[in-house]
Amino acid sequence: MSGHHHHHGKEGGDKRIGWAIFVNVLLTFAQIVGGIFSGSLSLIADALHNFSDAASLMIAYGARRISRRPADDAMTFGYVRAEIVAALINYTTLIVIGLYLLYEAVMRFIQPEPIEGWTVVVVAGIALAIDIITAMLTYAMSKSSMNIRAAFLHNVADALGSVGVIIAGTLVLIYEWTWIDPAITLLIAGYILWQAFTEIGGSIRVLMMGTPEDTDVNRILEDLRGIEGVEDIHHVHVWALDEGHNAMEAHLVVGGQSLADMARVKKQARRVLKERHGIGHCTMEIETPEDRSDEVSKVIGHEVGAESGGETGH
Repeated sequence: MSGHHHHHGKEGGDKRIGWAIFVNVLLTFAQIVGGIFSGSLSLIADALHNFSDAASLMIAYGARRISRRPADDAMTFGYVRAEIVAALINYTTLIVIGLYLLYEAVMRFIQPEPIEGWTVVVVAGIALAIDIITAMLTYAMSKSSMNIRAAFLHNVADALGSVGVIIAGTLVLIYEWTWIDPAITLLIAGYILWQAFTEIGGSIRVLMMGTPEDTDVNRILEDLRGIEGVEDIHHVHVWALDEGHNAMEAHLVVGGQSLADMARVKKQARRVLKERHGIGHCTMEIETPEDRSDEVSKVIGHEVGAESGGETGH
């Protein structure tokens, strides 16, 4: 029953993203048509910016579908990291957009351009409405998915751009403050870059097989060494398979000689890892003190036991 509910939740999420893509593509075409008829270059530019929103949602949607494919001979871990790759792509494009907006704002300060009338303000208002709809469709999912969060931030950046155009356009029309347009653009670009640089590290960490942020490897070692019969532990690697699943591999040196002792230690170690550290997937090699696989073991990238001589074995 729970499996059916879970599946239903994913399908519902797909529908929400599908609608978000649809309204964004519709807006893009409307802006291009409006831009051609009104002769407004900035409207066409905004349409292209909006299309980047739709593209980021398409990437997120495609990655969601790919990530559900079962493991096969070519991908024995499955396709779950497709969403992490999509997040990295979307954060990278967000950084490019942020840097481009910075450049545009600086150029506008140096060479101010006249801002077109109410047409731009009205269309920016429509764009903002679409951005709010998209945000509402994706906000709940963005909390639990790095992939959707990246697309959601694209959308937030777009919404801020629309707000900026409305405020700047209105102030220029009323007070003729031409400097307000690049000033607001600078603020928006700064926010986009701050958000993107804050979030991109998470996807890079997963793809670089980094230790998950909420995992304390030293605590894991302490807990495993506390198990009766464990004399030493080495070759420890902890990484995230995706956002929700952590994995670990380690070599346990066990004092007991019988297979029953070894099985007991392994079972206890698995329970400790699952209950205290949330690690469900672990591969453990059991060794006796006599058949240790290397003279110098490596724990979390630091050499230990160097006093026994010999080169680092890994």
